[in-house]
Amino acid sequence: MEPQSEAKISRAKQKRAKADLEAILRKSWYHLRLSVRYPSRVPTWDAIVLTAASPEQAELYEWQLRRAKRMGRIASSTVTLAVPDPDGQRIGSGAATLNAILSLAKHYEKLEVDPSSEVGNANGGSSGSFVNNEGSLREMVRFMANRHILLLHAGGDSKRVPWANPMGKVFLPLPYLAADDPDGPVPLLFDHILAIASCARQALKDEGGIFTMTGDVLPCFDASTIILPEDASCIITVPITLDIASNHGVIVAAKTGIFTENYTVSLVDSLLQKPSVEELVKNNAILDDGRTLLDTGIIAVRGKAWVELVTLSCSCQPMISALLKSRKEMSLYEDLVAAWVPAKHDWLRQRPLGEELISKLGKQRMFSYCSYQLLFLHFGTSSEVLDHLSGASSGLLGRRHLCSIPATTVSDIAASAIVLSSKIAHGASIGEDSLIYDSNISSGIQIGSQSIVVGVNFPEVTAVKAADSFRFMLPDRLCLWEVPLVGCTERVLVYCGLHDNPKISLSKAGTFCGKPWENVLHDLSIQEIDLWSSTGGQEKCLWNAKVFPILSYFEMLSLATWLMGLSDHKTEFLLPLWKNSRRVSLEELHRSINFSEMCAGSSNHQADLAAGIVKACINYGMLGRNLNQLCEEILQKELSGVRICKGFLDLCPKLLEQNSRILPKSRAYQVQVDLLRACKDEKKACELEHKVWAAVADETASAVRYGFRDHLLEAPSRDALACQNKNVDGCMDQPFLPKTVKVELPVRVDFVGGWSDTPPWSLERAGYVLNMAISLEGSLPIGTIIETTKDNGVLICDDTGNQLHIEDCTSISTPFDHNDPFRLVKAALLVTGIVHNNILASMGLQVKTWAKVPRGSGLGTSSILAAAVVKALLLITDGDQSNENVARLVLVLEQLMGTGGGWQDQIGGLYLGIKFTSSFPGIPLRLQVIPLLSFPQLILQLHQRLLVVFTGQVRLAHQVLQKVVTRYLQRDNLLISSVKRLAELAKIGREALMNCDIDELGDIMLEAWRLHQELDPYCSNELVDRLFSFADPYCCGYKLVGAGGGGFALLLAKNAESAIKLRHELEKDLKFDVKVYNWNIFLES
Repeated sequence: MEPQSEAKISRAKQKRAKADLEAILRKSWYHLRLSVRYPSRVPTWDAIVLTAASPEQAELYEWQLRRAKRMGRIASSTVTLAVPDPDGQRIGSGAATLNAILSLAKHYEKLEVDPSSEVGNANGGSSGSFVNNEGSLREMVRFMANRHILLLHAGGDSKRVPWANPMGKVFLPLPYLAADDPDGPVPLLFDHILAIASCARQALKDEGGIFTMTGDVLPCFDASTIILPEDASCIITVPITLDIASNHGVIVAAKTGIFTENYTVSLVDSLLQKPSVEELVKNNAILDDGRTLLDTGIIAVRGKAWVELVTLSCSCQPMISALLKSRKEMSLYEDLVAAWVPAKHDWLRQRPLGEELISKLGKQRMFSYCSYQLLFLHFGTSSEVLDHLSGASSGLLGRRHLCSIPATTVSDIAASAIVLSSKIAHGASIGEDSLIYDSNISSGIQIGSQSIVVGVNFPEVTAVKAADSFRFMLPDRLCLWEVPLVGCTERVLVYCGLHDNPKISLSKAGTFCGKPWENVLHDLSIQEIDLWSSTGGQEKCLWNAKVFPILSYFEMLSLATWLMGLSDHKTEFLLPLWKNSRRVSLEELHRSINFSEMCAGSSNHQADLAAGIVKACINYGMLGRNLNQLCEEILQKELSGVRICKGFLDLCPKLLEQNSRILPKSRAYQVQVDLLRACKDEKKACELEHKVWAAVADETASAVRYGFRDHLLEAPSRDALACQNKNVDGCMDQPFLPKTVKVELPVRVDFVGGWSDTPPWSLERAGYVLNMAISLEGSLPIGTIIETTKDNGVLICDDTGNQLHIEDCTSISTPFDHNDPFRLVKAALLVTGIVHNNILASMGLQVKTWAKVPRGSGLGTSSILAAAVVKALLLITDGDQSNENVARLVLVLEQLMGTGGGWQDQIGGLYLGIKFTSSFPGIPLRLQVIPLLSFPQLILQLHQRLLVVFTGQVRLAHQVLQKVVTRYLQRDNLLISSVKRLAELAKIGREALMNCDIDELGDIMLEAWRLHQELDPYCSNELVDRLFSFADPYCCGYKLVGAGGGGFALLLAKNAESAIKLRHELEKDLKFDVKVYNWNIFLES
């Protein structure tokens, strides 16, 4: 709808179903992967910066950032940095923002980036540090102002989620979409934030800016649609009810601006913090529908506002020093943003450094971008974390990921329990809706329902120096975790209740392990002075209570049971043990975590799990896991990773002994290639890759028909050669019969389903493709004429003037030279049996071929030309020239040529009209072609709305196909799920066309195009992106045909009028060197 100047949209129109969480995350992850793999085409962040509470926590965050780069979450070109608060002293999120920008500028300077260069060339040098040099400062400000920065506030002590304190709350496990990549790492909250933020990058466009988010919120919405006003700051908001508003920040927005059904953009009039209803009414903050605007913590700054913020940050050192000296803080959401809101200036002047903020930033304004569909997932408490997990749909949440779990007959693990990166021994028990992460749960351990266990390594029973009767039990709704401390050999066991708030004091009914402190003290005969000997004026609460003893592991387990109120042991024994031990509080733990040991321990634990999975896969399975990906995790064990992989390589010879019907040779060879690369033996890996592709060709030939592969590559028999050379049995005496065959075929355009037709996928799994045969410019563009000749041999001519005479057909053999322009016809002579059966003993052939379409068109030209040649050869030799036989023979032909390829191209050209084709694996491979009834309304709609456009970009499918097939052979789960979805979309597309629902076909084409880019980001390029962006307002769908990378595009217009307008605009726009072709559905043979 058109923007409105006043807010006159009813709630009925404004109220939208909240965004589909699964769909939004899938789209965001797709965009993230694309931007990481192809940043020159899909821009990514120049820098990602995390704030941290201490230098030690910053070191942990640096480790996590390196991990994210290794796992493909962050582009290699992106600069990453973790910035601690100065001296480990809290300075507030506002000052931390300034300090982060300053630290990033210093980091660029340390990298020797030339700030005078527009692109920031490394090793450029500078005229001096910008901190003390006015000229260098101006250059650095100009340089930084052109950078695109993602800033994530992840410092703080996570008091309400204490078990996430060691790892940092932003890195807590969040297994949404984990099932999409079961051999990849457990997705973290941080990873999902990166995915959402990747879409926001395009909202900043080409000019620089900063996008600031908080580490305990996952804002689920399509961030690519954000409208950011120029030269301003913009805060993202969402309507909420008043009861929620009382615990959060609220934005008061102007009543005029841009108002649509999906979003509003308006100036910010005022800011409120945890307001009462009276304050909301007084400040005119209540919307017409009775809700108010929640501050999501997401702030974007661009244009002049960004330049001024960078200028302030690059000279903010005196401000930071003043805050440190006064021990005061500057909030981002109260102080810093207030500088952009004139109504808050009087209040801000009373705050620390408020006058300076107004002076440096107050010239620009702040806007509110209100997204009605935004889902605000807050991870502020332990119970909120479990709520977001237990409330997620089964399709969204992965409840088991990279874990070792015993059989159900020897353990009791609830179906709703979430087990991630953990090893569970037999005899263990885990209750409903519990979260187990990065842990080893030994035999006899019982974990209650709605409990959280993180980083805990229970020793085996045999290693525990205790009576056999002792079994540790964690009650319902408790959290348990381990923390390595600096200077301690033992990891400290820590625990609390799921709903405990460590900030609530003893006097205000604070709790520990779900019980009021008063009851805990009474039941265990503990005195307050034992817990809070010196609080320094602080209130007595769980955060500063010295509860957790540092003892041997078994003693800590015993005391944990006692403190939870479960111990059968007498207090007389355990109380003195607890009192006399060295004990620490959550606050002390937070300051003493040994982050390097924690990182190393986590890496080794996950590597051991991956190694166990790989070993089981080789010994007991059918290699269905992605060993290449698992080996990457194993190699994180620097000292023993390669040795472990070499051990797996020694197990590989027995894989080749298995029945190839059960384990294809191509997969067995690919496993060896992956293991060789993991062992750093690139030379042997490259040598073995030839066997992988030979095995794919062999398996394809075998699937075409029984015994076919047995003679395909053999030389002709001795008798056949005798017939040719000695005129045996009167072969040469037969009269010559001149014969001419002409075969002309259309090209094909594919709507959806491609890749599911390609070996080895189609040899192992069902495939489904929806495509259409068309003529171009009123003619069939692909064809061949084959004539018999008296002279022996074969003369081959093509439409480019190339010509070759083969005197002795027995000289035709594989492998073919990839630069041989005649290999298609040579391969056709092989697959039709003409060479093997010595059919040319008494005659010769002249073969002429043509393809009147641009090279690299993506219209299936090579396969369809092969189909034409094969069909003509079978016709002239009275062979089986049925379409199904020809299609299968072309499948083998392309493997012999070394180009690979599936069956959809030849099916598209051999069969008339629109068809839905299925393939079913087996020997032989079965193809089922179902023509769609081409009723007049459907044909008319397609002719009126579908534009067939040559992009001018030449593409070659071979390299794309090789990459995709390799990923399939590696069992890349993201690729497999993408191809499965393409096949499913083909079924949906068939129904859409049968119902003449052209708009739904457009949606299918768009999703198919996204999936093709998931399979290979290089299937598009900047010109194609610009073409589709230009066509988008006119279209309901678009995609490149075939494998992509260039060639022809299909543009499906919203209606006939839009198609006419789009064609006119494309033909007159000189920016696009494209040609719009006239086409017709080919319906008559």
